[in-house]
Amino acid sequence: MATNITLLILAAGMGSRYAGLKQLESVGPRGETIMEYSIYDALQSGFNKIVFIIRQSFEDTFRELFINKISGKTDVAIVLQSVNDIPAGMDFNRERQKPWGTAHAIWSARNCVQEPFAVINADDFYGRNAFKEMARFLKSKTRAQDNHYAMCGYNIEDTLSPGGGVSRAICSLSNIFLETAEEHTDVRINKQGEIKSRHHGKEYTITPGTPVSMNIWGFTPGIFPLLEEKLVEFLNKNASDMHAECYIPVVIQELIRNQQAVVEVLQCDSRWFGITHKADKDHATRNIHQLVKTGEYPPGL
Repeated sequence: MATNITLLILAAGMGSRYAGLKQLESVGPRGETIMEYSIYDALQSGFNKIVFIIRQSFEDTFRELFINKISGKTDVAIVLQSVNDIPAGMDFNRERQKPWGTAHAIWSARNCVQEPFAVINADDFYGRNAFKEMARFLKSKTRAQDNHYAMCGYNIEDTLSPGGGVSRAICSLSNIFLETAEEHTDVRINKQGEIKSRHHGKEYTITPGTPVSMNIWGFTPGIFPLLEEKLVEFLNKNASDMHAECYIPVVIQELIRNQQAVVEVLQCDSRWFGITHKADKDHATRNIHQLVKTGEYPPGL
């Protein structure tokens, strides 16, 4: 049984649909960010180390406004995601400044994480039950190279934004295991109350109850050599592209297809909210204040 489990927080993205550092937006009564509620839930659930993936361009701001708040409360580390940090022997268009996506962000932590770990987005609120389920799964790991991973699944209707369309990885399952995760864009509820999306240029109607990935994953360190293998494949095809990104759901689907990994889908029974669009901040703030009012969280973390 694993005794140490880590929470890896992806905070390097600036957010093309949101102007500014949305990871640092205040939503709590005393200025807390969504990240702080995720960390609180993780620590309550048994995680004992927090690792942040950020860009060097806002490291000083991040440390000043956030890291100093939690230093001393748990083990904390920062990993800087850099476009230059790629597998040995690879090269790329040196005019590119943007890192290589979420799969690359996770791989960036390869020298910092030696224990089972969960991955989350900085600007998503997942709910405590998701962290409890993930902690239970990760603590069952006994081998570092165990390639039986996990993903928390959410019902599509519990993940929509009042501020506009969102991207969601629509999942298909075989029993409790993930088979496919396909990225749909502009997922929203129309005037008729139907959930609509776009995929490969076509419009789809999504049935309520359909599971989606919200980028909360559970891995062992065995994922790192697999990610490196996929990054090499990705860079061989896209090294000259200024915008291509290597996304973790795409990589996971390839690993499943190649029988290099299995991914158990954990039902977390939680409602997501987050900050994708400007209008989402008020929605997230109202939700947090209501959870504080009902006693789910203390008035100050």
